[in-house]
Order: sequence, then structure tokens, then C-alpha cells
Amino acid sequence: MVVVEERTCAGLDGGGLAEGTARREVVLGVDTHGEVHVAAVVSLLGRVLGTESFPATAAGYRRLLVWARKRGTVRRAGVEDTGTFGAGLSRYLLAQQVEVFEVNRPDRSARRLLGKSDPLDAQAAARAVLSGRARARAKFGDGPVHSARMYKLAKDSAVKARTQGINQLKAVLVIADPALREHMSSLGNAELFRTCADLGPPDGGGDEETVAQATHMTLRMLAEHIEQFTARINDLNQRLTRLVEHHAPQLLVLVGIGPDSVVTLLITMGGNPDGSTPRRPLLPLCGVSPIECSSGRRRTRRLNCGGDRQANAALHRIVFTRLRHDPRTQAYYERRTQEGKTRREIIRCLKRYAAREVFNLVRPVARTLAL
Repeated sequence: MVVVEERTCAGLDGGGLAEGTARREVVLGVDTHGEVHVAAVVSLLGRVLGTESFPATAAGYRRLLVWARKRGTVRRAGVEDTGTFGAGLSRYLLAQQVEVFEVNRPDRSARRLLGKSDPLDAQAAARAVLSGRARARAKFGDGPVHSARMYKLAKDSAVKARTQGINQLKAVLVIADPALREHMSSLGNAELFRTCADLGPPDGGGDEETVAQATHMTLRMLAEHIEQFTARINDLNQRLTRLVEHHAPQLLVLVGIGPDSVVTLLITMGGNPDGSTPRRPLLPLCGVSPIECSSGRRRTRRLNCGGDRQANAALHRIVFTRLRHDPRTQAYYERRTQEGKTRREIIRCLKRYAAREVFNLVRPVARTLAL
């Protein structure tokens, strides 16, 4: 029956479709860009039914879906860059009950053989969904997890700017007047920043600009800069803590995990909206799953260097906190040491355990969190 429908479509020109073909299922593929999205519709047998370009606007998203639905029933779509250029389109398609999959760009060998163009990339995105190679669900882009992602982005930017300001302030002190440098060297960071912020013009400076005046003014401006960013960081930390306490308080009960680590792990898991996802895909997502590296009689595994490195670092902090304060973790470490495991191997096992533990607590409320 499907073959008959495919032949019917093959006999049509690009300007019209038979009345019965509109109910046939098709797969949508989209190559996303900043200003324009290129879409392709592919039948279940892999035939390209059409390609078209649409503006990356709300009206363009509507036109794209209407155009695709004229060629069949659209239940699945493969979209490139669902976290950046394709974020708006992904949210619109998800709201229209279309299942959206994140599609990686074609590898270099495929591009060398088939060529490179936006329509070809859109067709490749649709075929990746059709073949099952694209399995990662697109982010919803709303709900508490997305709010946490925005706050975390602002916090990371503020931390980076404050660190830069601290380094610059201390670099200025290195080349400052010896008397000023010696006075400041005994102060801790908090007191140092307060003292620099209160610096006035040096004595005996007169009306002429001097190096001492420029040094005092620079130290004062840098200290005010540091204090401003410290206040922003504290405010963002409070917002993130309130968000975690309201939407995922069960994670704060775990030993060795605080609001910052919870937010990092929730953002990483937020890439998959399906609450029924099994545990195993979470481990590569955090970069803690061992990778087979065997050949012949040699059976071994190597470290996974992929995944979200911030989530991996959060798991690392959790494990080392537990090694210092959690009796169960300490007993596990001693037992595995007696079995001949190295310290690195034990830490990797503990990181996998922590990732599963967090996921099992998040899974029952995955829908509520809009993961």
C-alpha cells in the first residue's frame, strides 16, 4: 500500500498534490541559520517531496509548518542547533505537537561525497530522523529548567568579569608605589576591596595629574567594579537556590550536593524532555560512561572525554565531598580498594552512582520540571 502511495506522489509535479496524499506521514528536516531556515520534507521511503526557505521569524515558523503539512502529516522533525538558531522553531513545533529531534551536522566524509548546501543539509536532517540516528529530543526552552539556564548564564558571566577585575586590581598593586603596596599586602580580599573602594586622591598631588592619582583612581574603580559584580552574583545565587528549593527540593537532601551542583545537573538533563528515558543515556550526557577500547584478546575501557564537562565537574565535586564526609562512600572506597581497584577507577564508579542517584530523583517529576 505504501509503494502505491509513493508512486502516486512520484507522478505529481512540484505544484500540486493528490487529495489522498495529505494524510500520509512525512518527516520534516530543517537546516537553521540566523536569518533564514531551509526546510525539506521527506517521505517514509526517503523520497524528497520538497525544499523551501523561510524567514526565521514567528510568521516564518507558521508558514514553514503549513507548507510541510500540505505534503503530508508531520509528526517528527529533525532540526539542527535546537539550542541556538533553531530554538525558536523547536519551541513552535513542540507547541504544535510535532516531535522534534536534535540533529548533528553531517560528517565530513558524507559532505565530501554528497556536497554541501542548505537543502542537502535539511534533507540529511530529515533522513537522520527517518533512519533513527537522531534520537536526542529537543529542549522545550521553557519552564524552571530554562529559567535556571538563564540565571546560570548570567552568573557565569558575572563570575568571569569579577575574576578579571580582581586580577587587574592585584596587577596594579604590583607596580604601585611601594608604600601603598606594602600597606595593602597584609589585607585579605574582602578588606582589600573595601579599602581600595574608599581610596581618595593622594596627599600633595596638587592640580597636576600624577601617577599616584591615576593609581588611586584605577584601584577605586576596579574595587567598585568587583563589588558590583559580587552583589549580582549573590543575587543570582539566591534566585537559583529559591528555584531549586521550589522545584527540586528532593535533590538537596543528598549528601554532598548543593544548589549550584543541582542547577548544573538539571540543565544537563533538561536536554531530554522525555521522563521515561532510561538511565544509560544520562551517563554519556555527563561524560562518565566508560567507552569500550578492546581489540583481540585485550579487553579494556577508556575514560569518556565527551559529554557536558560542567556536569562532570559537578559530579566530581559531589564525589570528593562524600569521600570526606559520608561514611557510606568511605566504606565503599575501602572495599573497592581491597578488591584491587585504583583511586581513579573508584572515583569514576562513584560519579556514575551519583549521576544515577540524581536522575532517579528527578525522573518522577520530569514533566513538572519541563525537562
